[in-house]
Amino acid sequence: MASAVSSLHAGSGNERFNAEAASWDRNPFVHTASKHASSAIIPRFPALKNPPGPNGLDILEIGCGTGLLSFMLAPYARRLVAVDAAEGMIDVLKTKLEAPGAPSNITPVAVLLEDPEDKHLPPADGKDPDGQRLKFDLITSHLVLHHIPDLKAVLTTMLGCLKDGGSLALTDFEDTGPESKRFHARSRMGGVERHGINRAAMEALLNEVGFVNVRVETAWSMDKSVEKYEGEFGDAGRPKEGQGEVRSFPFVLCIGERKFCQ
Repeated sequence: MASAVSSLHAGSGNERFNAEAASWDRNPFVHTASKHASSAIIPRFPALKNPPGPNGLDILEIGCGTGLLSFMLAPYARRLVAVDAAEGMIDVLKTKLEAPGAPSNITPVAVLLEDPEDKHLPPADGKDPDGQRLKFDLITSHLVLHHIPDLKAVLTTMLGCLKDGGSLALTDFEDTGPESKRFHARSRMGGVERHGINRAAMEALLNEVGFVNVRVETAWSMDKSVEKYEGEFGDAGRPKEGQGEVRSFPFVLCIGERKFCQ
């Protein structure tokens, strides 16, 4: 499950995710949400195979957090580059990758990715540090889009990171109206730029940026404990016994492709 990737990191958003990095994986909700995301993404891309083989896909995950989704997708990828601007999250991911049995094909990168040719990304030829950057068959992000102030800019960067014919598969909770604001407790609003993703607006934006074969669809729903009134969960942002109520939130999967150049 992701933290976030854009200019929110120059303030409360970045501070929040760095502070939460060490305890991030102890939240059952983030594990369940990441499992749903992987289950939504993998069947839609037949080239994702376990084991991936020599023609496996190169994946870029933007806003990877501590790598929960990265670990689930790695067995289906030739290579997975996991990017997050919160260094605390990447530090946790690096520690996890040192454990016995951890995937060997994940490359963690701490960077605010705004340029497809950013030198923090691996070189295309695997050797020249000053050469062109690796391009990807698939870009993913999970629970990231609602943190990004300028979606158009980030989607444009994603388009530039794809190979011709490459695809996006982005998941986040859906904006279905005023109730969507309840997804976050009041004390956890730092870095939240929008209360979910509006399907029609996202489809229009993906087409505007230049993606083709765009689809934005509801992929699953999840129950979440939310505040009955703003501030009920206090500064911790998590319910104590007897607090909160359960609400169901739909999640969208946003898919688009970079067209082949003639």
